[in-house]
Amino acid sequence: MQEKTRPILSAGYGAVLFLSSAAALVLEIVAGRLLAPYVGMSLYTWTAIISVVLAGLTIGHWIGGRLAERPGPSPLARRRAAIALALAALGSAACLPLLRFGAGPLLATGMHPVAAIVTLATLLFLLPSLFAGIVSPILTKLAVDADPGHTGRVLGRMYALGAAGSILGTLAAGYLFISWIGSVGTVLAVTGLYAILALTLLAGQRRASLALLTGLVLLGAGIAVTPRALASPCAVESDYYCLRVEDFGPESGRESRVLVLDHLGHGINDADEPQLFHSSYLHFSDEMAARRFGRQSISAFFIGGGAYTLPRAWSQGFAEPHLHVAEIDPAVTRIAQDRLWLDKDAKGLVIDHRDARLALQSLPREPQFDVVFGDAFHDIGIPPHLVTREFHAEIAARLKPGGFYAVNVIEARQQPLFLFALLKTLARDFAAVEVWVDGDEMAQGERVTYLVLASDRASDTPILRSSRFFPRHWLRLRGDQVRQAIAKAEIPELTDDFSPVDRLMAHVLLAPEIAEK
Repeated sequence: MQEKTRPILSAGYGAVLFLSSAAALVLEIVAGRLLAPYVGMSLYTWTAIISVVLAGLTIGHWIGGRLAERPGPSPLARRRAAIALALAALGSAACLPLLRFGAGPLLATGMHPVAAIVTLATLLFLLPSLFAGIVSPILTKLAVDADPGHTGRVLGRMYALGAAGSILGTLAAGYLFISWIGSVGTVLAVTGLYAILALTLLAGQRRASLALLTGLVLLGAGIAVTPRALASPCAVESDYYCLRVEDFGPESGRESRVLVLDHLGHGINDADEPQLFHSSYLHFSDEMAARRFGRQSISAFFIGGGAYTLPRAWSQGFAEPHLHVAEIDPAVTRIAQDRLWLDKDAKGLVIDHRDARLALQSLPREPQFDVVFGDAFHDIGIPPHLVTREFHAEIAARLKPGGFYAVNVIEARQQPLFLFALLKTLARDFAAVEVWVDGDEMAQGERVTYLVLASDRASDTPILRSSRFFPRHWLRLRGDQVRQAIAKAEIPELTDDFSPVDRLMAHVLLAPEIAEK
């Protein structure tokens, strides 16, 4: 080999390593979106994904190191790396049918949620990561052999290129691929990149290239004849959620639809009657607002839009509404307009596509709202920065006298630790902190939707009965008993420095039953 071509060849191996590392991290990031419609996007999901991918890369590096030290000419080493890349392409493509056809039966076995998440992540992402990991040691050895006079420099460059590729893959997946081509398209792009890199390494090896190309054609044909495997469960994939709308008519007996974000329902809208609340916690908030303020005027700030069920109802149910909705995801608003009968020009409606905390803090720090309504969720938990004392102080400063902050909390019937921590924190900024429950829901299930009300004054009744539509009633839990339970529980006050929502809700997130908001 001529001396001038050695550095060029070494740089070529570096380019392949850079791109294969990027592909591996793209698959890791898209893994979260792939699993979200089945198991949600909790801390436990991401922990499983990251652990499985790192385990695969680790095993792959070890195997690749053993292969790299085997004697043989460079074309044989390149062929080994190409086979690993081809298998990585096959493993990536196999994620889609395995997920579509295997997730349901696996989750239906009744396996513990953490075990199910780890098992699913392992079945889908261990092998693609393992085969991608094999490539790095082989390519590094080839690069050193191609430029033996600069071993240290070559090693440093290969390590740097692998890390840089990983960074690029992470950024590309998070900011480009998922938003532009969706999770299925991203997986297919990773598959294609692995295949191209494999063929590149086989340049000049005609028989091996032909065999690999034949295998890839068969793989593509197999994918093409199984369109169901490529069908995404998402109607829309945004930067934040997998969104879809399902018909709720069979359950309600009316024309109605439910918005599903990832794997949980987030609001049910009725086509003809916006003020008909299928969800009890929304019905409660509407009745409490009417009891305190009447039906003439209302000024409200919404932490999260979801299906826009309550803003849609209040824009018609109050004569003079001012409704400021902070919904971080524009795709949620669009699907509410397109499929859930939201009129973006409804009376008094202002839509703000920013994080709710940022949106609220950008408003003057003065009393201006009758109601602040919290309905922002990450899986079934509230985002940590929206439950801290610092944020509660911002809410309290913007509530009018007699106004209230309402937030629903999905928690366990026994020892609801997150609920206790939230109540303890709210008590620092609100004179009256109440817990309400649906009178019928308290008699069933291990999970309860608690309705938390924080204000400068207590409600004037311990029982609230619905005045229209569904015959519901809500009960206020005895304040002394709630305070005693909080005092006995060893729970922290939630602050911007320490807000362990996932730990406090672990007993709920990991419970076998599936929650629906």
